[in-house]
Amino acid sequence: MKILLTGATGKFGSKVVETLLKTVPASQLAVSVRNPEKAGWLREHGVEVRQGDFDHPETLASTFKDIDRLLIISTDGDNETRISQHANAVAAANQAKVKFIAYTSLVNASESSLFLAPVHRRTEEAILKTGIPYSFLRNNWYLENEIGSIQGVLAGSPWITSAGTGKVGWAVQQDYADAAAAVLSGIGHENTIYELSGKLMTQEDLASTLGTVIGKEVHVEQVDDHVYADKMKGAGVPDFVIPILVDIQKAIRSGALEIESNDLERLISRPVTPISTALSEIVSLMP
Repeated sequence: MKILLTGATGKFGSKVVETLLKTVPASQLAVSVRNPEKAGWLREHGVEVRQGDFDHPETLASTFKDIDRLLIISTDGDNETRISQHANAVAAANQAKVKFIAYTSLVNASESSLFLAPVHRRTEEAILKTGIPYSFLRNNWYLENEIGSIQGVLAGSPWITSAGTGKVGWAVQQDYADAAAAVLSGIGHENTIYELSGKLMTQEDLASTLGTVIGKEVHVEQVDDHVYADKMKGAGVPDFVIPILVDIQKAIRSGALEIESNDLERLISRPVTPISTALSEIVSLMP
């Protein structure tokens, strides 16, 4: 059996590879990367490194050749670009006759109002049309996405949010990576959809847990979207990022990430990393 991952030099992809290497012989692993020079550590571990670029589909059919199980890790960028890139990858997988596709999707992708959802919805639909057995790994929110807010609190600022009482199923990247590795290396995951989520928490819940970790009360400042945007601008967030952050807050407020499921702990065969433990580690790594 040959397993291949795309985006393996990224933060998430590298974690998936590291987890797989604990149980799968390196000779059974391959990665597709845009820049093979950045994958030296993978070669050193005996992983086959192939060059593939989602923007150049002609590179992908040969990259995916003779692959039994493929993990397509969603790319970064604007929605239109990502939809095109993912479509190229899916078409190449179909052409190469890949036997199984796992895809890192978004929680409740088929119904979600989150502005990122169209990318994942379209990609899932493209995979379904191929008829290739699949597993959709619908990830909730990375706790690491909140590092900016955590840094602000450590610098003495309140926790700023316009998400109201909306809940999020935060979990650390490593837990999601372990789930992806379990699906790639395990059996019985054909034609499955996993809603991967940690314990649902509000902004106040998360801020309170952070306060316990750092030993001081964290004040939560609930504001409207306009004030939130102004606060982010004042904090030095680039102008083009601010509307994205506001949209995320709106989506959380509307319940877009409030999807309860125990699929994550079932896949990783252990409890999801407690948020207090994860926050302690994040804080310990900050200067």
